[in-house]
Amino acid sequence: MVIKTLSTFRNYIMEFDVGKEFEEDLSGVDDRKCMTTVKWEGDKLVCEQKGEKEGRGWTQWVEGNELHLVQNLSLCFV
Repeated sequence: MVIKTLSTFRNYIMEFDVGKEFEEDLSGVDDRKCMTTVKWEGDKLVCEQKGEKEGRGWTQWVEGNELHLVQNLSLCFV
């Protein structure tokens, strides 16, 4: 599967096999590497990222003509 994120600020192309963990290089996005797994949970596409920043990922789904995207960010305040 391929997901392309295109904007005036930056572009990012993510290629992966659904359900298989892979190393994702996020250089230019937030300059980190992580192990990523993208899988279907019902009608939602869910991404789980494991690495130096835990609890990262996203969920995408379509309702009618709208694409929804929710980012999962773990924030730690000291």
